[in-house]
Amino acid sequence: MNAHPSPLPPVLQQWHAVVRSRDPQALARLLHDDVVFHSPVVHTPQRGKAITLKYLMGAMQVLNTEAFHYLRELVGEHDAMLEFATELDGIQVNGIDLIRWDDQGLIVDFKVMVRPLKAIHLVHQKMGEMLQKLA
Repeated sequence: MNAHPSPLPPVLQQWHAVVRSRDPQALARLLHDDVVFHSPVVHTPQRGKAITLKYLMGAMQVLNTEAFHYLRELVGEHDAMLEFATELDGIQVNGIDLIRWDDQGLIVDFKVMVRPLKAIHLVHQKMGEMLQKLA
């Protein structure tokens, strides 16, 4: 993967718009019906649009604070790695969104990785609380 040429592929332009707006309908339009979501705190892949939408909207509520920003993006033909940083309760969180999309521009695989360990524990706690609220 190379550093992305400008402009970004439409799917990533739409992803950034969703991150800014937190619009669940716009996110749903980006997800393939059979999308697979890989959480940093759940060991089994989550399969399907409904559960992926729930996890990603929860993550946007938890991680997408005023401090959230992308540090760099590596973009390929159908894959991207977006490194992010944010702060939760005074803890620095560093992570990666690995996104794969199909020829129609729909996200088919989304993996989130988080570091350091203290941040993983905090994300686990806050995501658990958020997902209970969204249930």
